Amino acid sequence: MRLYDYLPSANGYKVRTLLKQLGLTCELVPVDIFAGESHTADFHAKNPDGRIPVLEPEPGRFLAESNAILLFLAEGTRLLPEDRFARAQVHQWMFFEQNTVEPNLGTARFWLLTGRQPPESDVLRSRVQGGERALAAMERHLGQHAFLVEERYTVADLCLFAYTHLAPDAGVDLTPYPSVAAWFERVKAQLGFLGPLPPYSANAHVR
Repeated sequence: MRLYDYLPSANGYKVRTLLKQLGLTCELVPVDIFAGESHTADFHAKNPDGRIPVLEPEPGRFLAESNAILLFLAEGTRLLPEDRFARAQVHQWMFFEQNTVEPNLGTARFWLLTGRQPPESDVLRSRVQGGERALAAMERHLGQHAFLVEERYTVADLCLFAYTHLAPDAGVDLTPYPSVAAWFERVKAQLGFLGPLPPYSANAHVR
């Protein structure tokens, strides 16, 4: 099994964490996305959209989109409920992550850390406000629940953790979200959790 990935990516972080938590061996194939390595003909044959991460679970079969990879790897494990409704709730939160969290918090963090937008930028502030709305929704839910689904750790928690715990890098104050902050600690306490993401490579920065 191979994982094509760029280590500073929070989307790749999700997959690498799950692999470790499930005790799965996987060869890591670094892809320098800022040097154009994800937009070669060879990489497009793996993922026509030219994005990482991409999982190759067996030779010649490729799966893109981090959340699809999480669901594939978690199938049949304790991290993905068997109950139909609970499983749909996992999907609900993972769709929420890609629709509301990643495009806002993830983008704002990327822009700030690589110099693509100044802190006072209106377009950056719009993304930050979208991220704050997402955190407020999570705060309402986690104020009543220990985890996102079934009061236990699932791939939904891993999925949402990846970008939300990095919110301060996007300029977001987490003080208004104490339940989210407490959930961070419960998630980080799970066995097999990875440490901090590596910083963006030098070629990601705008001079």
